[in-house]
Amino acid sequence: MKNENDFQMEDNSESPEIYAAKLTLVGTALSTLGDALQTIAAGITLQELEKTNNQNSQSQSDQSKKLENMQKQIDQLTRKIERMDRRNK
Repeated sequence: MKNENDFQMEDNSESPEIYAAKLTLVGTALSTLGDALQTIAAGITLQELEKTNNQNSQSQSDQSKKLENMQKQIDQLTRKIERMDRRNK
């Protein structure tokens, strides 16, 4: 059975270069994970922006149609008023 002193001796027998390499590996893995999360977040943001842009385009299209209909109604009313004015003269 190993006791605590044997375990500490095994840790101390590891060279600083190996320990540094292990830390580098862990750090690189965490950095890569962070980059992956950042990439996913950027993709989600892009999807939301495209969705918002499409909704704004649809809204602008709907508003343009409503404006065209309102202009047609104004034109029709203007013609009716002109006809009524001509009849009353």
